[in-house]
Order: sequence, then C-alpha cells, then structure tokens
Amino acid sequence: MNNVILPPATIGIIGGGQLGRMIALSAKQMGYKIAVLEPELGGPTAQVADLEINGHYDDELALRSLLSRCAVTTYEFENISYLTVEKLSADGYLPQGHRPIELTQHRLTEKKAITKCGFKTAPFVSVRNDVELQEALELIGYPSILKTISGGYDGKGQWTINSSDDLENARAVIQNYACILEGYVNFAKEISVIVTRGVTGEIEAFPPIENIHQNHILSLSIAPARIDKRLAMQAETTARQLIERLDFIGTLAIEMFVVEDGLIINELAPRPHNSGHLTIDACNISQFEQHVRAICGLPLIKPVLKTPATMVNLLGQQVEQAINKWQTPEFAMAKLHLYGKEELKRDRKVGHITFMDQDCNQLDKTVTKFLQSKH
Repeated sequence: MNNVILPPATIGIIGGGQLGRMIALSAKQMGYKIAVLEPELGGPTAQVADLEINGHYDDELALRSLLSRCAVTTYEFENISYLTVEKLSADGYLPQGHRPIELTQHRLTEKKAITKCGFKTAPFVSVRNDVELQEALELIGYPSILKTISGGYDGKGQWTINSSDDLENARAVIQNYACILEGYVNFAKEISVIVTRGVTGEIEAFPPIENIHQNHILSLSIAPARIDKRLAMQAETTARQLIERLDFIGTLAIEMFVVEDGLIINELAPRPHNSGHLTIDACNISQFEQHVRAICGLPLIKPVLKTPATMVNLLGQQVEQAINKWQTPEFAMAKLHLYGKEELKRDRKVGHITFMDQDCNQLDKTVTKFLQSKH
C-alpha cells in the first residue's frame, strides 16, 4: 500500500513524549495536523497536537479511535503491545506495521534478527534460571552484562557481572525477569546511524554520530563522529543493508560499537533517536521530517551535515543552570530545545541544547566551557 499522504491530512502518533512532540512539530511545519494517543493529559506531544486521545496504549477502543481519525499513524517509542498494534492495524494505515516493535522491544528477538541479517553483535545467551546463568557465564565469561529481555532504557534493566561476587544480585534478578547475558565489549567509541526507509523502498542515512554516556544516560552526541572515512562508510552501509533486510519502514536508529576489527551492533530503535536530535539544527533535514516523509510516501531527502555540531542532553536537575548560561552572549547562538515536561525529574531527559561551529576545535572549547557548570 503505497499511499501518498499530503497536508493537511492528520498524522496519528502513539505515544506522547518528546519524540512525538518533535515529530509533530516537523509535521505541522509541513502543514499536517496531529492526533496523539497517550495515557496522561497534556503531555509534551499533546501541547502541540490538534487532537489528544487519552488512554493506555493497550486500550483497543482508544487505539481504534486514533487510527480511524488519521490518514496515517506512527509510534514514538517501542514499548507498546505489538499484538494490539497487529490486531488493530486493519482499522487504519500504519505503514511501519507491528514487526519493528515486536523485534526491538525484546532483546533476544532483536539480537537474533540482527545476526540473521548477517551482522555482528556481542555474544549473547538467553537466561531464565540459575542453571542457565551458570552455563551462560561458562560460555561468555567475565565481565558480562545481564539485561532484562524487555523494558530497559537509559541503563535501567541491566547489571554488570565482574566476578562471582556479583552473582547473588544476578540470581535475584532472574527470579523475577527473563534475561539475556551479553559479553562485555571493549569498544573504542559508540556511534549511531539514523537511517530511514520510505514506503517505496527508498533509503537515506544520516552521517554517523558519536555518543558519550554518563551513568548509562546519553550525555553528548557529536557530529561528525570522530572516526575515519572508511569506518563511517562501513557504518552507513551497514545501516542501509540492515533496514532493507529487516524490511522496516520509517526511521531506524542503530547503535554500534567501534572495536578493533570494525563494528558491532548494540541496539536498535524503530523511531527517531535521542542522538539524532542535533539533525534539527545541523543538517539540511531533521530525522523527524525524514520520518514524516517516509510514512507519508513523500520522497526522502539525502541528509547533509551543514556544520559540525555537538548536542548536550539536559536532565531535570540541569535545566535552570543551562538556561542561565544560554542567555549570556557566549552561549546565545546555541539552540535550546525544551520538551514541555511540567515535572523536572532528576536524571530524566527534559531538553537538549545544540552547539554548532565550522571550527571543530572552537566547538569543543565552547562545549567544554558550557559543561563545566552544567551540573
């Protein structure tokens, strides 16, 4: 079904967080209307939407209401019931279908899908009980990382096992959750590639972005990634091949580890990604507009990085000080994005700020100075 959806048609978004908000802002700039389904009233997406439907993501009546009112529907995150989406997909037009969320909300299924497509991941083993944990540790060894199969984000749902001293906590985890054990990857850098595939099969990828984490939460995203051209081309080729082999529509973010002999794929996200927020200001097209184009059947645009850029994530406890610095002449050219979250929770992403400069050395100096008093 290769529908072309033109403005002022309504685009539905399942999920009302910041990713939905930024999809909505791009779509509205193009002339579309927005409807959103979310459990709570007045969230980040609803603040810029034309229609808000409140209900749980598994609420079939609420989801049917959204699908029936929209020319096309997408989702802003993967932790929704793929069974419900599959069941109700005939009630509306959801070109991505249920498979992207089915694969990516389940770590074991995701890893198997990546390897089936011919790409490397860290070694992994399913773990459901103490016996399987011991067998997995004998196979993978120390250090390793125990991860819940579903529901984890920003470092939640994962524990490092450095030695037998950590097994007591690991055993407590597997009593309550199905898990996988992954081998620890000694990587030089983490990068991500945002790749988009349209309903016609057209594919475009953004240049690789380098990511730096603090306490398992993305802190900085740097473009272009500080890797050589050969590796950058390999990363982009990998992204193009993977989204085609998976037969996904829309945007796919692929997190990769740079290792001594090349690249290892870490995780997938079937949606725009935190690391790609800098594309709003630093590229000729944002990841959000590209996603809208893909699901609406419009031609994709070849992404170009117009200027080197660094995005700094803003957590709840950092916003006030960041705004105070942003209002000064030294940082006034930075692009501030706040997500409309009423509660500024500690260690939760509530905004970002993007710095740009053609001089990479000067860019690094500006960001370093900003970070010195961000916390």
